[in-house]
This record gives sequence, C-alpha cells and structure tokens, in this order.
Amino acid sequence: MKTLSKLILVVDDEENIRELLRESLEDEGYRVNVAKNGQEAVEKVKAMSPDTVLMDVKMPVMSGMDAFLKIKESQPDLPVIFLTAFGSSDLAISAMKSGAYDYLTKPFDIDEVKIKVRRALELRELSFLSGRTRPEDLPIINSDELVGQSPLMQEVYKQIGKVASSDATVLVLGDSGTGKELVAKAVHNNSHRKDCAFVVVNCAAIPENLLESELFGHEKGAFTDAFETHIGKFEQASSGTIFLDEIGDMSLPLQAKLLRILQDGGFERVGGHEHLTSSARVIAATNQDLTRLVSERKFREDLFYRLNVITLRLPQLRDRRGDIVLLARHFLRKYAAKYGRDVTEIADQTLERLDAYEWPGNVRELENVIARAVIISQAHVLLPETVDLGSQPILHRREESSAPESQPLVAQPAQPQPVAADGNGGLHLSDAIQQMEIDMIRKALHESGGNKTKAAQILGISRKSLFNKIRDYKLQDRDQ
Repeated sequence: MKTLSKLILVVDDEENIRELLRESLEDEGYRVNVAKNGQEAVEKVKAMSPDTVLMDVKMPVMSGMDAFLKIKESQPDLPVIFLTAFGSSDLAISAMKSGAYDYLTKPFDIDEVKIKVRRALELRELSFLSGRTRPEDLPIINSDELVGQSPLMQEVYKQIGKVASSDATVLVLGDSGTGKELVAKAVHNNSHRKDCAFVVVNCAAIPENLLESELFGHEKGAFTDAFETHIGKFEQASSGTIFLDEIGDMSLPLQAKLLRILQDGGFERVGGHEHLTSSARVIAATNQDLTRLVSERKFREDLFYRLNVITLRLPQLRDRRGDIVLLARHFLRKYAAKYGRDVTEIADQTLERLDAYEWPGNVRELENVIARAVIISQAHVLLPETVDLGSQPILHRREESSAPESQPLVAQPAQPQPVAADGNGGLHLSDAIQQMEIDMIRKALHESGGNKTKAAQILGISRKSLFNKIRDYKLQDRDQ
C-alpha cells in the first residue's frame, strides 16, 4: 500500500501532541493535517475527506466523541482511532460500540500508533472494495462497576464494545473473583436488550436435582412439593440475557437440554409437554478449563462449540497491578457511602501493602478487604493495620514470600521477655521478632524527636497502636 497519497487528520487540543504525531506520520510518508478541537475536525473531514483520523476525546468546543458521531453521519466508514488519557471502561466500550476503529491511552507508544494507522488504512481500502458500512451506534450505557485502566482491561473493554450489539453467545473465562458477572452485565447493558431482563444463574450453587427446574421451570405436580407451576429462568429472561455462571459444573444431562435451547430456542418445563421457546441471549462463564473437561468427557464438545462463539478472557488481578490503587479507591468510595463512614483516603503505606500482596482471590478479595477496612476504620484515612489480608502477613511482599505465614513481620503487643537462646544457641523466632519491633519503635521515636504522631507515621501504624506498644513494652515515655 502506497502511503504518500494517504491523508491522516490529527485532532488534539495539545500542540505538542499534534506536532509529535504530524512529524512521526510524515516520516512514514503520509500527508498529515491537524485540528485542535472537535468542531474543527468535523469541518476538515467534510472539506478534506481524510483516510484516517487520530482524535483526542477530551477537548474544548466539541469533544472527540461528539465530533466522531457527527463524522459518522457523513462518512460511516472513516476509521477513527481515539487517543486519550482517560481510559475508563465506559469510554472505551462506548467508543468501540459506536464504531471506532481502535482506542489508545496516553502516553502512547508511537510505533503502536503507526501500526494502528496502517491497519486502519487497510480496513478503509477493504471497506471501499466490499461496499460494507459499520453498524449504527448505540447509546452510551453505564458499565456498572468495571474499573481498570491497564492495557489488559482496555482490551477487555474493546472486545465488549465489539460484541455487545450482536446476539452471539459469549463465553467469559477467568479465575474466580476476576469480575465475570460484571463483564456479562456490561455486554447486556450495551446491547439492544438493555431494557429487558438480565437473569443470573449460578450453576454450581444450585443442587443438580433443582437446577433443571430453575432453568426451564416445572409444571404443577411434576414432583413432590411442586404445588404450582414454576416459570424458569429462560422464560424470565424472555428477550433479555441469561448469564450462566460456572457452566463447567453443569451435569451432562442438563448440558444436552441447554444445547437444544441454544440450537433452536426450544424447551419444555419439567413434567410438561408444551413446546416453549426463549430468545434470551446466553452468556456463560467458568473458571475451569473447558477443553480439558471435553477431553475427559465431562463436558459436551458440541455444547462447548455452541458456547465458544465469542470468548472474553479476564486477567488475574496480579497481572494488572496498575489497577490495584484505582480499584481500592473505587471500593473505598462505594463502601464509605454504603455504610455511612467518613473515610475519604488511603494511606500511602496501605497502598504499598495492597500492591505487594499476591491477591489469590482477585478483585473480589480486594473488594472484601477494603469493605472490612472501611467498617473498622476509626480515622478518615485507611491505615495499614485496618487491612486484613487473611492468612498472609500484613507486611507480606512478593520478594518475602519465604517468610513464615504464621508469624506477622510486626509482632502484636506483648509483655517484654528477655531474648532467650534455644538449645542450639540461636534465638527463638517470636522473641527475635519482638526485639526487632522494640528496636524499630525506639529508632522511630529517636528520629521523630519523641513526637509520637510522627513516629507512628514512620512506622506505618496509628498513633493509638504506638501508644499501646509503648505501654505494653514499657518503653520510656519521652513526651514527659
């Protein structure tokens, strides 16, 4: 593809960004024109008919999203790549769902920009050859509590935006606690089914003998205690979406019935003979390896292929550590409002501990930790001692994973005892830890000139905890 004749329009309110992109793209052989806001971009698209647009989102006069929607009215096939420092899930999903070619967050890699531009131009040529147009955009819908700006989550948002408007079955894969239900809700909320029901069924939480009735319903008298007709989840979902969580735990007989409803929408209630239909969109999720279950004949191969039309994979929290602080502050706001607590910030030491932890329970575990911390906090700031990381030591870090899990690195208050040697001439671990804490407190008091508030900040504990330790260890009170 010859680049010399290709015109790229760069739209950004920051002159240094415009010039950086202009120089970089001209070095590739493209013709480049620039605009400093959305209104100017709309006018230049009409006057110049560029082949691709690189556009910022947050701009004065007219935003990039508003400009994009106006541009689509006259040139629906024009590829637009958004560039923004605000990588929220709603923005990313809305951009992709509205027909944007791609979405990059600042600071961006200029080589990646060049690759995106080249591919966008290739798409432009294919569009001319095929005569196809992009689907009409849907309104912006809130994506509930999907939070994250990491590259891995940006890819998830892009995929949601691309698949939401279709009726295709979606399979969401990811470890427990990664947010599979939130992704399913985001797909539903960004689809044309958004005003219909979103029904959730946890296949692992319902006993096998009841799951069939829960999914498909039952007729009166179908079994003992069936005193009236029960409408199943597929009927409740109607023209909406049904989310089947933990699909890997479903029994083989029920898998066969689910396969039928995916094939033709047909089913019967338990104990009934009437042929019923459901047009509900199916989104399934699991933390298991379905391909392994298929090979072990624990999951139907034909059902697997029916479910696996579109696959969304969610990353573990430890693989998107850049989102931990963002998530922690999100949950802080959520639970402070829910429980009426005046907690507004998280101490830097607390954030460091959250970042150092491995998070085997993923986002769900982080949410529980912050919720508990908000409830028990006695200050406006979440201090390190409010953070309970379960069986892991509070000060546990990735590089200290060999430390004994049964002993915290900072001992709990205890009466001082002389450091005792064991039979081999070594120190008892508990005594050594206690002595280390005493030494640290003395050092902090010395560095702070006896100021206990400052000493507590140095140690990363509350002033009250420091007073308790000084009392319990009978250390000299230097404020008197």
